Amino acid sequence: MSNIRYYATLLTTLLFLCGCAGYQIGNQSLYPAEVRTVYVPMFDSNSFRRGLGERLTEAVVKEIETKTPYKVVDDPNADSVLSGCIVSERKSVLVPSLSGDAREVQVGMSVEISWVDRRGRVLRETANVPLPEEIVTVSGTGNVVPEVGQSIAAAQQQAICRMAEQIVGLMEKPW
Repeated sequence: MSNIRYYATLLTTLLFLCGCAGYQIGNQSLYPAEVRTVYVPMFDSNSFRRGLGERLTEAVVKEIETKTPYKVVDDPNADSVLSGCIVSERKSVLVPSLSGDAREVQVGMSVEISWVDRRGRVLRETANVPLPEEIVTVSGTGNVVPEVGQSIAAAQQQAICRMAEQIVGLMEKPW
């Protein structure tokens, strides 16, 4: 009777392990394996506000370094190039006061990105986005309440961090 239990346990274990053969553990499976290095040139900006492109580039580089297996390098001949341009930046009043001042303001930005390998092939599939496949538009917002001492710069940074998370999220393999 103990042999039957032994073989039943062994068979169950083997079936369980075979059923999990297609799964991988860790973030290595989320990203294309052929890419090891990413070059991120300074993002361009069509905004009149200074420093937005630099701040977004810095946020994207930090996100890549912390959340992906890739190494960001300062070499245009890297395995891939992630480039982008801030195409719009806006500020709108969400809640006005009785005197017409802004009680809550929303800052928003949109950026177009392109991720290609060293041969110029697009690494990001964009079937669900109605744009040319080499360009994806990402947007982010941040809210500010001036009455409590928050600044527009803080709201911009909040929007930049949200966009950086989205951009790095686009670097994952499609499901």
